[in-house]
Amino acid sequence: MINVHLIIIVIFVLYFIFHSLAASLTVKHWVAQHWTSFMPYYRLTFNLLAIVLALPLLALLVFFPGEPLWQWQGAGFYMTSGLALIALLGFFISLSHYDLSEFWGTKQWREGIETVNDQEVFHISPLHRYVRHPWYFLLLVLIWTRDISSTQFTAYALVTLYLIIGSRLEERKLIAYHGEVYRQYQQKVAGLVPLPWKILSAAEATALIDKYKAARDQDDA
Repeated sequence: MINVHLIIIVIFVLYFIFHSLAASLTVKHWVAQHWTSFMPYYRLTFNLLAIVLALPLLALLVFFPGEPLWQWQGAGFYMTSGLALIALLGFFISLSHYDLSEFWGTKQWREGIETVNDQEVFHISPLHRYVRHPWYFLLLVLIWTRDISSTQFTAYALVTLYLIIGSRLEERKLIAYHGEVYRQYQQKVAGLVPLPWKILSAAEATALIDKYKAARDQDDA
């Protein structure tokens, strides 16, 4: 009998290794040094591969759902559905605060950008005042407010672990990009789950952005 849970774990670990290595500054710098002409296509290729390589995991969840573990009913159903709807709304609202062409890599491709660093400057969107990784938080809300089967539980637990580890790896790059200002932002705002005592006011967000701009202007001078 096929051990679906073991297959999910193996696929996910391999995916995590690929995704983390490909997103690392070490690999990006190596490609930039040895294959400079590919850099304008790096981000776009990375995103396309990330989607394609996730398909086997999604197929397992569809074709081998496993036994139901819990299903939301009654008041719980309405509460979790409301939370999921709010998460979806928050996700779509947040899109306007990102440079999606830079995120997907089409900007680098069109403009022939060969640099390793992300092009988007440090900014603090409304959601970033409450949590440093709003998309990760909203994804966690979406997956854990759904009915859960045994294979889904395995996959969702791995996704949660991946987001915890991946967010820390990502923040190493953000510190490398944005320096001390991002460290100060880290101290003031929670990482994955919003905390009432770690919320940035609009004035504080503006002050951090102004400090970042001043530091950049000084470096460029």
